[in-house]
Amino acid sequence: MNKFISIIIPIRNEENYIKGCLESILNFDYPKEYLEILFIDGMSEDKTIEILNKYQKKFPYIKILQNKEKIVPIAMNIGIKESKGDYICRLDAHAKYPKNYISKLFEWSQELDADNVGAVCITNIKSKTNTAKAIQFVMSDKFGVGNSLFRIGVEEPLEVDTVPFGFYKKEVFDKIGFYDERLVRTQDLELNKRLKKYNGKIYLIPDVQCTYYPREDYKSFFKNRFETGRWVMLSSYFTNSLNSISIRHIVPLFFSLSLILSFLLVFFEKQFIYIFGFILVGYFLILFFRALKIKKNFSLAFNILIGYFVLHFSYGLGSLKGLLEIIKRKIKTI
Repeated sequence: MNKFISIIIPIRNEENYIKGCLESILNFDYPKEYLEILFIDGMSEDKTIEILNKYQKKFPYIKILQNKEKIVPIAMNIGIKESKGDYICRLDAHAKYPKNYISKLFEWSQELDADNVGAVCITNIKSKTNTAKAIQFVMSDKFGVGNSLFRIGVEEPLEVDTVPFGFYKKEVFDKIGFYDERLVRTQDLELNKRLKKYNGKIYLIPDVQCTYYPREDYKSFFKNRFETGRWVMLSSYFTNSLNSISIRHIVPLFFSLSLILSFLLVFFEKQFIYIFGFILVGYFLILFFRALKIKKNFSLAFNILIGYFVLHFSYGLGSLKGLLEIIKRKIKTI
């Protein structure tokens, strides 16, 4: 028996991705009379809304709502409160979805009696530059993203702590509350950790996949990973809990700290140059030969090495900034 499903998509300035995303959603095999698509717009300044308006005239179950605060958790809460569905599916405009995406998640949610189910997220790229290929590689590799199972995949339905783009029973939000609007990033991670605290069941489904498009230049990639690392730490402060932090979030912090401290200590004791060099050269050699072994292309392997470093160092640096902000906030309260 079909249930009514509300798809909620936070957007802001997505003109390069919104058409592909929406076309894939319109192709879903789930009955359209049981669907509504809510785009929550953070005051886009490009052609995003213009594109959506053309689709809305043809497909009345597409709705556009405004989010003046421009951040994702507020967008999600606006959507949830306006939604009519028995299930809430949180999607992203930087992605495309297969025809059976909703129907499969609904089927697995029913079979597993799950509070939230999610798909494996396959990283893809639009351009074919070595930089974009390198970013695609490191965002899909365990040496890049650690034990982030929704990026590296699983072989069978597995109960996990979090999934991307969750498919939730709407009653979940009555039980545990809405998205934490203080968290500019990592809000999905915090929500899922909170759901687990309430004994909720979250499953990653291997035979359902979506395609995600990351930033494709090192500058944008650095900024994105930096802010994610920063907010992983800040979320622990705002929620007064370490539940959102896992080992894979901490490793880049220690890597960045070891590089920064060993480099700074060189100015006081020259012997520390050997420690700095050992860390940096060892890191580069191990990951370069790994990339070269897999791709067998020197130029691409070199770009992958840069991609690893940008990913790890930016994330760690962001985490360090987050920690310093927490210390500053705590000092102010003394």
